[in-house]
Formats: sequence, C-alpha cells, structure tokens
Amino acid sequence: MDEPAVNETTAAVEPVPPTPGLRQDLAVLMKVRLNFFILITTFFGFVLAMRGSDMQWMKLLHTILGTAAAAFGSAAFNQVMEIDLDARMKRTADRPLPSRRMDPVVAFGIGWVLSAIGIIHLAAQVGNLAAYLAAATVFIYVCIYTPMKRFSSTNTLVGAITGGIPPVIGWVGGGGAIGWQAWFLFGLLFFWQLPHFIAINWLCREEYESVGYKMWSNGDLTGRKSGLLSAMFALMLAVFSLMPAFLKNTNLLWTIIGPLLAFMMMALALKFARDGERTSARRLFFFTLIYIPVSFLVLVLAWKN
Repeated sequence: MDEPAVNETTAAVEPVPPTPGLRQDLAVLMKVRLNFFILITTFFGFVLAMRGSDMQWMKLLHTILGTAAAAFGSAAFNQVMEIDLDARMKRTADRPLPSRRMDPVVAFGIGWVLSAIGIIHLAAQVGNLAAYLAAATVFIYVCIYTPMKRFSSTNTLVGAITGGIPPVIGWVGGGGAIGWQAWFLFGLLFFWQLPHFIAINWLCREEYESVGYKMWSNGDLTGRKSGLLSAMFALMLAVFSLMPAFLKNTNLLWTIIGPLLAFMMMALALKFARDGERTSARRLFFFTLIYIPVSFLVLVLAWKN
C-alpha cells in the first residue's frame, strides 16, 4: 500500500508568542519605561536644589519613591479610562486591560493605592509642597489630559504641563523654593515635551485618527505641519534655555550647550518638515530622548545656587 502523499504546500505553523506574566503586565499598566524619564527629571531637580550642599540621600530616595508611586498610579488610571480605545489600536491592543488579562476593577484599585501612597509618602517624608505638586500632577493627567485627548488637540499642551512638574517636585524636595529656578525647570521640560510628543503623534497618527484621538498631527500626511510645529517649540526651548545665563545662575558651559542642544533639535525638526520621512521623525524622537539626560548633566555641571 502506497504511503500518503505529503502536501508540500502546507504552510509552517507560526509559534504563538508567550502570554505576558503578571510582572510584565504590571510594568505595562504602570508605564514603567515611560515614567523612567519622569524619575530622571525628579532626580536632577533634587540634585540641582542641593548643589553646593551636602547631599541628603535618604530624602532623595523618598522623593523618588513618592513621585514614582504617584506616576505609576496615574498611568494605571489612564489605561482604565482608555480600555475601549486601546483595544482598537494594534500598538496597545495587547495591554493587560484591553486583552482582558487584568480586571479593570483591579487596575483601578492599583491606581488608587499607588497614587495615595505616593502623595502621602511625599507629605510624610519630603514635605507638603512636594505632595501638593504630585497630587496636582495626578489630577491634571487623569481628570483633564486623558479625557481631553478625545475632543481637543490642545491636550498636548496640557500633557506637557504634567510632564513639567516632576523636576519641580525634585527641586522642592531638595529644599528649593518656588522661584524663578523652579519655573525654569518646569519650562525646560514643558518646551522639550512638545517636539517629543509631536514626533510620536505623527508616527502613530493613523491609529490615533482611527480611534478618534484629536492630535495636531492628524491629517498631516506630508509631515510639514508637524515638523514646523516641532521646530517652533525647539526654537522656544533654545531661547528659554538662556534664562539662567541672564540671571547668572549658570556658567558659560550651559549658556553654550543648552541652546545648542535645542538648535540641534530644531534642525532635525526642519529636516522632518522638508522631507516628511518616517526616518526623520524617528531621528527627531530619539534625539528628544537623548536631550533629557545630556542637558541635565550639563545643567548640573554649570549650575550655581
């Protein structure tokens, strides 16, 4: 009896990717990678406030822990509020809530517990002002920015406000007052975030448009609008970077390198505006990531309290 013929056209079965475990799901729910930059700016804000004094390492640790808990909690709230939209986008459909690996009630509870712990910890171990700033950040991010994404493109400006507060939390945690130095740290992060967010929005614009998010990059097929907006905000960042020099709070190192970094960002944004290539948008995005640690390292070396 003949052997059965082998069907050579049968496609190989692709392996099913492993299901993320609880640890991975919690990391996604709390947006640990994204919030890492928040903790970096909080750290540098604290270090700048302590410049020229003995570093209070335990207080720095408490400032970081409290800020981290509040940031992780607000990220959980954000995803609870956007389950329906996340489920419709390829880049977010596998998050623990839209994929139904985690109960929304559990995620809501995690958000409450982490936010409360963060704010209370800051109040008890760092100071009331740091706690008030953290509470304001959670409120703006969850109650204003998150729902605003559905009906107004100015949500990007509101989101930039929440990202500008963490270095101020670090600053007051290190003993700094709410003066022009605190406003400078806030403004530096505020203007930086706008090209950063615009690059992300343009790269993901098709998915954002498909679910109804209102973003500046919606409909911008050529990238010209997004690139020019990014260049404009990078120019504002360059001019704003000169503020400490005029107030004699930094030396020549920051006066040269601070604006130079912003002008480099502007050049990348203008290139993106000219060619509208995804590669150019990615280069702008990755440069914004590099900008934060480099600029703050230079700022620490140049800072004078």
